[in-house]
Amino acid sequence: MSRSPEQSAPPGGIRTSLTGWGRTAPSVAAVHGPRTAAHVAELLRGAGARGILARGLGRAYGDAAQNAGGEVVAMTGLCAVHALDAAAGRVELDAGVSLDALLALTIPRGWLPPVLPGTRHVTVGGAIASDVHGKNHHRDGGFCDHVEAFELLTPGGDRLAVTPGATPDAFAATAGGIGLTGVVLRATLRLTPLETAWMAVDTERAPDLDALLELMASDDDAHRYSVAWLDCLARGRRLGRSVLTRGDHARAAQLPAAAGRDALHPPAPARLAAPTGLPGGLLSRPAIAAFNEARFRRAPRLERGRLQPLASYFFSLDALRGWNRLYGPRGFVQYQLAVPRGAEETLRTIVERTSRARAACCLAVLKRMGPARGLLSFPQEGWTLALDFPAAAPGLRELLDGFDELVAHAGGRVYLAKDARLRPELVRAMYPQLPRWNAIRAQLDPDATMRSDLARRLRLTDDGAGA
Repeated sequence: MSRSPEQSAPPGGIRTSLTGWGRTAPSVAAVHGPRTAAHVAELLRGAGARGILARGLGRAYGDAAQNAGGEVVAMTGLCAVHALDAAAGRVELDAGVSLDALLALTIPRGWLPPVLPGTRHVTVGGAIASDVHGKNHHRDGGFCDHVEAFELLTPGGDRLAVTPGATPDAFAATAGGIGLTGVVLRATLRLTPLETAWMAVDTERAPDLDALLELMASDDDAHRYSVAWLDCLARGRRLGRSVLTRGDHARAAQLPAAAGRDALHPPAPARLAAPTGLPGGLLSRPAIAAFNEARFRRAPRLERGRLQPLASYFFSLDALRGWNRLYGPRGFVQYQLAVPRGAEETLRTIVERTSRARAACCLAVLKRMGPARGLLSFPQEGWTLALDFPAAAPGLRELLDGFDELVAHAGGRVYLAKDARLRPELVRAMYPQLPRWNAIRAQLDPDATMRSDLARRLRLTDDGAGA
């Protein structure tokens, strides 16, 4: 979160310029830093005409955690762990607790959150609001599939105990509901047992996209985690050439004696940081092409069971603090799509267009997915492809607009927590449960107090709150 205090700040709030992790579309809001649930309730009751929104660590890539001209509640001050049942694998904690802090608590005790996104610098509340997913969605679902309960503070002041069984509508609307049903105050999570903080990783090169899809469809279910890096600048017979890594948690017996003495260690803080003030154009097409060639050639053709620290397998980008600055002052756009099984030709078309585009794709990642939990949750059973582009890349808007049409036509969707530029007319085609979500949201927040830049831009609500 970048901060630019200005004059005439509202009482208790600091006027602050906010962006998402992509550093595009900044907007100014009055940011509050409450330390208690009672203070959060007071802020919701006193919200002005532009509404209010909760924000965690600002890792939504687009504008989902911004509220231009309104108020934002920074939830990181509510960061207590209330109970950890080390026998049953259950933890109750505030929504402002980061996954980084949670891992530091649970890993030494032999437990792990069952779903981890690509960064550990996400709050529990943010993980629920985005229903984040990891490399194991095809096996274990999303983050909210492992949430037993959460406490939801509505703008009307009600503190609701929400569970999938007792209050399924509130759960389904809030899980992946991008913060627009109220403020999650605390949550109870199920954990998965862990013998070591190491992964046993299989790596395999795929010469093209067809070979990659066949590998993943035929053998992914034998592994808990699976992810493929794609060279999206390769063309012709090499189109979609890839490196597929599939992993499982290493057991203590698999570790050498030296590693076994430190089998359960949490991730260490990043030692390196991206420099500030980097110019645009640093990630040029020739530079990316050279990196892709080296990465593909460096990967083993086939390797089984290589031991890798948990942190480097799940959070490779976290090793460099502020890595988003590498894209220069205008930031970057991550376009993440999901398409159902049977839409592999849509994936091929998008990879082909990406390889030919003037806008050079800096990073491309493919995973398999299972069904989603929430009404606005991103996953659907099939495939997800994430593509990173410098925001200033030539022809990017036209390229991504074309992708939107392909994805919608295939019955797919884009990830709202990553989105920075989708056209509103396509949202209802991509998220057919939006009317039902709106009806539940209106019951929880009849005055449309919860607002965001994303909701306005995409006109998500049908009660005027998008104005």
